[in-house]
Amino acid sequence: MVRTRFAPSPTGYMHIGNLRTALYAYLFAKANNGKFILRIEDTDIERTVKGAIEVIYNTLHQAGLDYDEGPDIGGDFGPYIQTQRKDIYNEYAHKLVETGAAYYCFCTKERLEKLRESGAQKYDKYCLKIPLKEARARIANGEPYVIRQNIPLEGVSSYNDLVFGEISVDYKDLEDNILLKSDGMPTYNFANVVDDHLMNINYVIRGAEYLTSTNKYNLIYDAFGWERPNYIHLQPIMKDASHKLSKRTGDASFEDFLKKGYLSQAIINYIALLGWSPKDNREKLSFEELKELFSIEGLSKSPSIFDEPKMRWLNSLYIKELPADEFASLAAPYYDTLGFEGKYDYKKLNNLLQPRLEIFCEIAEKTSFLNEFDNFDLTFFENKKLKTDASVAKEVLPKLLDRMQNIQSYDNVTLFSDLQGLAAELNIKSGALFWIMRIGLTGASVTPGGATEMAELLGKEQCLTRLKKVIERLN
Repeated sequence: MVRTRFAPSPTGYMHIGNLRTALYAYLFAKANNGKFILRIEDTDIERTVKGAIEVIYNTLHQAGLDYDEGPDIGGDFGPYIQTQRKDIYNEYAHKLVETGAAYYCFCTKERLEKLRESGAQKYDKYCLKIPLKEARARIANGEPYVIRQNIPLEGVSSYNDLVFGEISVDYKDLEDNILLKSDGMPTYNFANVVDDHLMNINYVIRGAEYLTSTNKYNLIYDAFGWERPNYIHLQPIMKDASHKLSKRTGDASFEDFLKKGYLSQAIINYIALLGWSPKDNREKLSFEELKELFSIEGLSKSPSIFDEPKMRWLNSLYIKELPADEFASLAAPYYDTLGFEGKYDYKKLNNLLQPRLEIFCEIAEKTSFLNEFDNFDLTFFENKKLKTDASVAKEVLPKLLDRMQNIQSYDNVTLFSDLQGLAAELNIKSGALFWIMRIGLTGASVTPGGATEMAELLGKEQCLTRLKKVIERLN
């Protein structure tokens, strides 16, 4: 059975690149009727952020990435939090010393600093020559130590990545990294191997930055006689041609995009396409379609550039397809925040906005004319194509006001029909009349709908009040 894992560090919010890794691991498992496991890699205690584990849980659930095993739901291979597995790592690290694939190191910070200052590019295996009996005696006496991996001095390490093919590295280019720190906690270099083996993870999906270091991990698998997993490495997501997306530089997280008013299914759809494409190159794919279509063959060897305008466009497609009641539920909090409750018909607002929104936070911008009419700009009346300006509006608006005072039904159809008749009586194009009317009612050059739709939304009393104010301004 295919078993994949997502193993984030609880160091803050969920970065988009991390979420994509989780998504691909989830999709690959589900496409192959396998299991998707969540493991928390929190051994870097200094970088651990309070509450970050809950952020991971919430993000995965909101994204629809429901894991089959994990810290909060359990499973047959727990614990699923690394700080709770300290004794396991200690046991296997000391076993690795016994095989000769690792050794005890007693070098002080001062010696390591002098080594770097001398120009050394990596650790010099100084402690490898210490006899095992002597090393154990020093440990028994309480001397601080770490356990380092013993990389061969000569030879080549190779493995096959399912995206990039054969990856080979000369041993001389690899360093004897620390596997177990002086506080007894493992480094990623060691813990990920032990955990993946003990949890039966047979497909490891992670960033391409681990392409060459995987050769070191394979030496640990081999030293224990464990079967190596299959590897799938992913190219990074870039913010532009030169810079990777990074939470350290403040790039948006999944939660940030939700707060902006993106729909989770649109975010997931877009992220899925950052490094993968289906055979038919479709761009809008439901979650079920992603699970059905995802395959290694569609993964790219090239980095992807995060294009938020494209994600906005994709989100707009999802918004347009929302059932009316679901759109209403999502839009209502925005209306309430803007103070529309009791003033405007939310159903009318929904009908105007749903076909025109890309993301929900645009509601404030698209409806700003409802609260900001006093910031009126007379230059908006100017339209060279329709041959209108403030002077034309000064002549037309009083007649429009008279006509609108006598219209009883303020629905869009009635208003549109009646005012087309007024345009004919005034011998001007109906487009010019409706342009002047829309500007006169909203004070905005762009609105979510035409003049008579705006009039229906505002209602008779507010329409007449606004037109009178504008006429006073023009005079």
